[in-house]
Amino acid sequence: MFRKTPGNLRKLKAVAASLGAMVLRPYYPMSDLFRVVRDEDSLQVDFMATVHGVRSFESLRSRAQGVHFGGHRLLVADLADIIRSKRAAGRPKDRAVLEVLEKTLEERKKAAPRSTRGSQTGN
Repeated sequence: MFRKTPGNLRKLKAVAASLGAMVLRPYYPMSDLFRVVRDEDSLQVDFMATVHGVRSFESLRSRAQGVHFGGHRLLVADLADIIRSKRAAGRPKDRAVLEVLEKTLEERKKAAPRSTRGSQTGN
């Protein structure tokens, strides 16, 4: 997800150009999806300015986790936010993955207290 501002749209176009790709709007005007596509190797990256079930970019960002990818730090949406978005969208393809995502979130929650207890006791 990104803030749809003129500056960010320019940056998105610059990223696409640096990758030898193009920005498409496959579902325009129904969606705020911007798809960066490079045909030679089937690269496809989706950037969304609006996400179902998410009230604001800031709230999503505040819960995101940083990961390193190709020498760069990326923020990845929290799994609970992804689940909330899929539920809100309600499309068959979103409903189809909900059970797996919810089980994954449950397992993470079960594992978290153990790792927290260990770090608090110095183990």
